[in-house]
Amino acid sequence: PATDPRMEGTVAAVQNELCHDQLVRRYDPTSHAEDLDGLPHGEGTFLACSFWLADNFIMQGRDDQGRALFERLVSLSNDVGLLSEEYDTAARRMTGNFPQALSHVALVTTAFNLQRGTRTGHRSRDGR
Repeated sequence: PATDPRMEGTVAAVQNELCHDQLVRRYDPTSHAEDLDGLPHGEGTFLACSFWLADNFIMQGRDDQGRALFERLVSLSNDVGLLSEEYDTAARRMTGNFPQALSHVALVTTAFNLQRGTRTGHRSRDGR
């Protein structure tokens, strides 16, 4: 369950070690990740992973954080609502594969989780 201490610890570790400008990287940029996948340093934040973090906030009852992250991610879409695979927070632009189906599937899943929480009377930890 999302509220299991191990999951809460995993989410905290993701926030502490992989988040940049509130969005999630696939791996620590200070690691030697290029040795693992052959890609050079400089990858953007990964939008699907960022939606995953929002999902976990929602499942942990942290609805305000989940909604805020979801809204931030949706705001990154282009003028017709499409998302890429990654987002470069320094350049403030989408990067990677475009459009990226995985990002859109993650968007729909997070929207569903937010709506389901509202429909079922799910309350955040602060009682709202």
